[in-house]
Amino acid sequence: MRINDENMWSSNLISIIEEFQDCFDSMERYELLFDYAKNHPSPLPVEKWNDSNKITGCQSRAHVSCSADDDGNFILMGGADAQIVQGLMAITAIAVNGMTPISVTKMTPKYAEEMGIHSSLTPSRANGFLNMFRRVQEEAKKLMK
Repeated sequence: MRINDENMWSSNLISIIEEFQDCFDSMERYELLFDYAKNHPSPLPVEKWNDSNKITGCQSRAHVSCSADDDGNFILMGGADAQIVQGLMAITAIAVNGMTPISVTKMTPKYAEEMGIHSSLTPSRANGFLNMFRRVQEEAKKLMK
């Protein structure tokens, strides 16, 4: 495992990366990703999907809403109509929820590579994932003010 300290990944995310690295092949990784999609920790209900929280450049319909809890910790809610995207959002939510907004801005999206899932994504899905990740970081920057 090559986990780089500068990535500022949470222990929850490191556990997920290890879980994906233990998978036998890409089909097993997809099954695991679909399990995360089904068990999203902070889903954004479809009725709250709108143009202001839409992720542009994503092949599927994908939406994120970011806020801070009473202690100022980051909360990511997300939803997508594609299970792959929903799974990536769920993992991202697990990774960032409860972190300070400044910690979220210091993260990198390389966890998808470490999980072994990034290389299995179509270019359009990979681009959508990066757009979602950038949007989360932009929202974290706004919450730092």
